[in-house]
Amino acid sequence: MRDVLYLEQIEQAEVLLKPQRVEVLRQLAEPRTCTEVAARLEQTPQRVYYHVKQLVAAGLVEQVDQRKVRGITEGIYQAAARSYWLSPRLVGRIGLRRARDELSLGYLLDLMEEVQADVAALDRSAPELPSIGVSGEIRVPAERRQEFLHDLQSALQELFTRYGGTEGDAFKLAVACYPKETDHD
Repeated sequence: MRDVLYLEQIEQAEVLLKPQRVEVLRQLAEPRTCTEVAARLEQTPQRVYYHVKQLVAAGLVEQVDQRKVRGITEGIYQAAARSYWLSPRLVGRIGLRRARDELSLGYLLDLMEEVQADVAALDRSAPELPSIGVSGEIRVPAERRQEFLHDLQSALQELFTRYGGTEGDAFKLAVACYPKETDHD
């Protein structure tokens, strides 16, 4: 079972995004037969089998084994991944985006889509993926926002300049800075 399955095909999303199938998929986190899943969900085995076959056809579930029960061969199924990640490209663009202004929300969304696609394309079977994820919260008074953004941009530009040669392993660096929604009591 993979950790994450990145879905880029609309057909896969259509199969997945049905509440009954999501419930079946959750039950298949561990290898189970359709009969076992049906008992847990209080549904008929035929109904569960229908959903499992749709999930198998979409590549979201795999038959991992089979067994004979009273002369009938029964499949044992398991989810193909622990989690499923839907590509933002499944929806596509509605209308045209304005020019890519680095300080706009549109640019940030484009960047997040690009990072998501890049991460999904990584070879997860590789023994070592030299990567880092950092997240934190910084509090900046309104009158110092521009100074902060300038300092951040300068620090990153210095890294790009220092390590921006043509030799060695290529790494992509994406930094997102956005206002955090605050809780209002």
